Amino acid sequence: MKVLVSSCVMGCNCKYNGGNNLNSRVVDFLRDKEVIEICPEMLASMSIPRASAEIVDGCVTESNGKNVDKEYRKGVELALEKIKDEDIDLVILQSRSPTCGVNRIYDGSFTGKLIEGQGLFAKALIYAGYKVIDSEDV
Repeated sequence: MKVLVSSCVMGCNCKYNGGNNLNSRVVDFLRDKEVIEICPEMLASMSIPRASAEIVDGCVTESNGKNVDKEYRKGVELALEKIKDEDIDLVILQSRSPTCGVNRIYDGSFTGKLIEGQGLFAKALIYAGYKVIDSEDV
C-alpha cells in the first residue's frame, strides 16, 4: 500500500512556526507501508518560520493581513505535479491546516475557531478522486 502523508505528521519541522505535528499513531500505521511525505508549503519555498495563515473569504491570508493565496496555490500545484505518476492508495493529511485540513479548518478569524471545510491541497486531492483522511482519524 502506498500512502501520501503530510511531512509535519511524520515529524518534519515544516510547520509555520518551525515545529511539527508528529503523530505516533500515523507513524505506527505506516510502518509496513510505502510512504511518500509531502509539504506543499515547502515545495513552494515558503519560509520557516512564517506567519500563521487561514482561509479568509476564500483566500489564504496571513495573521498580519498579507494575502498569500498565490503562494499556497503554487504549493498545491507543485505537490499535485510531484505525485501525478504515483499510484497512491491513501492520503493522510494534517488537521486544520489551510493547505491540508480534511474535515475542519480555522475559520479565518485567527481566534482558534474551527469550521467544517478543507484546505486547498485536501480539496484538490478529494476532487481528483483520492481517498483522503485526517491524521487525527488514524
